[in-house]
Amino acid sequence: MIQNIRAVTRPRRMDHFQYRDGVLLAEGVSLEAIAEEVGTPFYAYSTATLERHYKVFAGAFDGMDTMVCYSVKANSNIAVVRTLARLGAGADVVSGGELKRALAAGIPADKIVFSGVGKTVRELTDALKAGIMQINVESEPELEALSTIARSLGLEAAVAFRVNPDIDARTHAKISTGKAENKFGIEWTGVHEVYRKATTMAGIRPVGLAVHIGSQLTDTAPFRDAYLRVRDIVAMLRADGLNVERLDLGGGLGISYGDSAGLLPGPAEYGEIVREVFADFDGQLLFEPGRVIAGNAGVLVTRVIYIKEGATRNFAIVDAAMNDLTRPSLYDAFHEIVPAIEADNKAPLLAYDVVGPICETGDTFCIDRKLPALAAGDLLVIRTAGAYGAAMASSYNTRAMVPEVLVREKEFSVIRRRLEVDDLINLEAFPAWLSNNPD
Repeated sequence: MIQNIRAVTRPRRMDHFQYRDGVLLAEGVSLEAIAEEVGTPFYAYSTATLERHYKVFAGAFDGMDTMVCYSVKANSNIAVVRTLARLGAGADVVSGGELKRALAAGIPADKIVFSGVGKTVRELTDALKAGIMQINVESEPELEALSTIARSLGLEAAVAFRVNPDIDARTHAKISTGKAENKFGIEWTGVHEVYRKATTMAGIRPVGLAVHIGSQLTDTAPFRDAYLRVRDIVAMLRADGLNVERLDLGGGLGISYGDSAGLLPGPAEYGEIVREVFADFDGQLLFEPGRVIAGNAGVLVTRVIYIKEGATRNFAIVDAAMNDLTRPSLYDAFHEIVPAIEADNKAPLLAYDVVGPICETGDTFCIDRKLPALAAGDLLVIRTAGAYGAAMASSYNTRAMVPEVLVREKEFSVIRRRLEVDDLINLEAFPAWLSNNPD
């Protein structure tokens, strides 16, 4: 069930969406003003928050040989990716489409890592031709396919082998990736043999290992456990005379969505784990942060259509829906929801289910949430929507895809226009036997 909350809370967060004179701003721009210009619903991202989060994360490893490769799947808008590229970020991609996005956004090819369990021949070919930094191989069949492709192109593929360490990330089952029953990576007990085999294969140059155990981790212990296992594998590989020049330590550091009872570990605490475990590693460390960079840098703004008094509860029906932000319906995820105009702190709170217009009971953003009294036309802001929001959106129910807006200080720009219903219909066509009007 989607988590409830008993009262409006304002957890301490480091972002640039704050009330000023009772109006919620994105940096220096009123979200109401953006709504008047672009309509609702829409996503708004803060440049200052993106930049701050990147710098704090990267700064946790000062003095170490590291590269931060932003996980494009978290928020793949090219303007967001370019914002990070200008700070020196590389990119972690998991599809050929994301590879094209990263290159279009200005990420140098030699700072791109390609992960994922199902890379196609075309995707591997494009990655090799682009000259990316490395491909994270997740199975022996993929390794063999990559060798064949590299030989045919007369190229050499730098590869890291993704280790499945069989570590429980203690996160939601659908975003846990490091247990033995998950589809990701090579079983940790078999990595040594695969690595040795790869050194004899044409077109393949093994460079290291990769590990990623899941997303939204709120405890550093699973990171330590996974990294200790990787460190042991490195020791065995090197003892066997095999070259290990870099390690991809993945991402997954969790953030507060407004429901955390206490402070979550941040980049500094995570950095301490990395320094502790890999103090003696004489190579480069790569990281793939996504949510921790983009999550709190974005909001989804929606307008109340109706207030409906049900038999047992009140519904605030809004114009955003599960196709725009799928996390609550997919993961039972909590998102703090606040009004765009700050309510009097003495105003009574009422319980609402905030729901969308889609023909699914699962189209629900929260249940029994205490909010100030709402009315049709009010703007609501769904916080911490910068990661896995627009990137996972769909056009279910033939709904227009919402626009994305990037704010920088006192200006904003539409960085993805609204994909209208006519745009969706125009992607489709009748076959010849249906092309004529019926008699």
